[in-house]
Amino acid sequence: MNNTFNNMAEKYDTKDRKALADVITGEIVKVLNHTHYSSLIDYGGVTGLVGLELADYFETGVLIDASPEMINIARQKITSQNINHFEAEVLNLSDEDHLNVQADVIVLSLVLIHVPDFKHLLKQLSRNLNTDGRFIIVDFDKNPRVTHPKVHNGFNETELNDALTEAGLTPLERRTFHHGKNIFVKEDASLFISTSTK
Repeated sequence: MNNTFNNMAEKYDTKDRKALADVITGEIVKVLNHTHYSSLIDYGGVTGLVGLELADYFETGVLIDASPEMINIARQKITSQNINHFEAEVLNLSDEDHLNVQADVIVLSLVLIHVPDFKHLLKQLSRNLNTDGRFIIVDFDKNPRVTHPKVHNGFNETELNDALTEAGLTPLERRTFHHGKNIFVKEDASLFISTSTK
């Protein structure tokens, strides 16, 4: 999977991906609801399409991805846009790396569908969330039309809430907020946002 994302890096920021990232960022901002959170971890943040757009809402932030090429592009954006309070790091918690950063908010945007053992990842990341912080997941609703050997076909509320609870998190809210054409393995699909705390 890393090689796939490395190969996509230079062409990742398409018009369609940017448009979808804008929709996702807007929904995350609604969840933050003008509450002050000082630190952000954007795990699986690829080129920073979502995480770097949230930079104005945090004092510090770290964008993390398993793909070195994606992180290189994110670092270029950080430098060119003078986002000096954010950094970008290569890390893969699915490969037993350890993240030594705590944050008030952790965001996973369209990440879990790519993680075979997503329950393990949630457990790993829950350790990095500060008490009373917000754990925000944006991903696809369960979609039976999607069949792909390397991608989950989305998540329903019970499945995800059970995994979050098992990870030591308390689910607060989950809602579907966007429907799009050809956005999930070339199928029409809907996106949900899930918020949990610890």
